[in-house]
Amino acid sequence: MPRAFDGVVPVIKPPGMTSHDVVAFARRLLGIREVGHAGTLDPDAAGVLPLLVGRATKILPFLQEVPKSYRAEMVFGISTDTMDASGRVTAVNRDFRIPRARLMDALYHFTGEIEQVPPMVSAVHYKGRRLYELAREGRSVERPARVVRIFSLSVFDWGPVGEWIEPGDTVTLDIRCSTGTYVRSLVDDIGRELSCGACLSFLVRTESAGFALIDSLTLEELGAMLGSGKAGDVLVPLSQALRHIPTIALRDSEVGPATHGSPIRLREDDERVGGLCDLDRVKLTSGDTVIAISRLYRVPGGFVIRPDRVLHQG
Repeated sequence: MPRAFDGVVPVIKPPGMTSHDVVAFARRLLGIREVGHAGTLDPDAAGVLPLLVGRATKILPFLQEVPKSYRAEMVFGISTDTMDASGRVTAVNRDFRIPRARLMDALYHFTGEIEQVPPMVSAVHYKGRRLYELAREGRSVERPARVVRIFSLSVFDWGPVGEWIEPGDTVTLDIRCSTGTYVRSLVDDIGRELSCGACLSFLVRTESAGFALIDSLTLEELGAMLGSGKAGDVLVPLSQALRHIPTIALRDSEVGPATHGSPIRLREDDERVGGLCDLDRVKLTSGDTVIAISRLYRVPGGFVIRPDRVLHQG
């Protein structure tokens, strides 16, 4: 694989495949091992799954800083042990009528910073094992709550709901949230808040790492483009994938030190640091090449750049 073939390929994961299945599919198509992804999707879910190829595997932590968006359908009155439609039904509530306004109040309540307990079917580690492994053995363990952020939470489609939400009704939500948010847990929490129970019946990720569905390829489209020799056309370069991080263009004399992870000093009046602050993250570039991801530290008379992650070593 030529070193120029580094970047992100946003694809659409179909339901029924694991995220690892998609990575394995891409590895076979590309004939390389250096492929990862930027955020697991459950097997039953569909949507945007950015694949990281070559040096792009090193930028995962920086892509996870970007919010994700989902479209999720919830069904009222049914609770399951996995909080989604794939699980065992644990409770059915056939006796409630909830006005629309109460759901809107609940959505407002869950917007902003909230605490979530990771579900037992998640991939979170517990004493060296994944929680879902324990769940398959019928075990349940205490999990500490985590703080996540819900940037927006709104109704996309009221479905069959009239003036009242009744047993079996479904509502589709649009959610924008931080990495690490469990949509199934959010739906379950909303059902508990309304005292009716609810579970996730459908989920599609509409945006991840800044890539939307419209930017992404189906696996069939990816295979066709690679088969016709258009490998370069499917790849989003690192500079574009990291567009949410401010850029400092290196001078020729600074490229060598940056590739070796050495600190670089910038004067207070250097126009390249205009608008930046102490501890800001920046990407260091030379032409179209991203050399490193760095932090900016204020020192007397200016700033020092200390590369955190070197992506290009010449």
